[in-house]
Amino acid sequence: MALPLKLSVLAAIMLLGACRSDPISFHTLTPVHQGAGVSGADIAIESISVPPQVDRPQIVIREGNSGLAILETDWWGASLIDELRSALLDQLSNGAGQQRSSVRVDVQRFDSIPGQYALIDVKWRLRALGAPDAELLSCRSILQTPSGPSIEELVTAQQNNVKRLAAQITQAASSSRGCPAAG
Repeated sequence: MALPLKLSVLAAIMLLGACRSDPISFHTLTPVHQGAGVSGADIAIESISVPPQVDRPQIVIREGNSGLAILETDWWGASLIDELRSALLDQLSNGAGQQRSSVRVDVQRFDSIPGQYALIDVKWRLRALGAPDAELLSCRSILQTPSGPSIEELVTAQQNNVKRLAAQITQAASSSRGCPAAG
């Protein structure tokens, strides 16, 4: 009777050990501020859209030419739309409360390839508050940052892309020269 009991206990322990899952890591597109990183503009965000394939809590990476992988243990702190909104608000607001422009952001591509690069392809429309739709400034930014092999490095590369996007939007809002040069 003791041997079957020992085998049952051993089997139960092994089964419980097999059910153990890796912990979930949460990531954000809002970087830690080091010093004063205020943009000098206060731009309202009208709307943000992203491709539905990547708008989820789990981080989605590209695999090969046509594959996508949904990472089950690496998640955004919120949906990708909410992460982008939070990161852009952080970069576009100086806290003065006087919003002079608004922007609509339409992400065409949000590619993350560990060990290669992070890419964000965005169409955005900037409008001075109170101006008619005929005075919209429509621009496109394709931003790519090299990335190391880890998810942490990939997220940091995407943070850099969002920071550069915010800088381009701020530059366009602060000047009358139209869309900023690519880069």
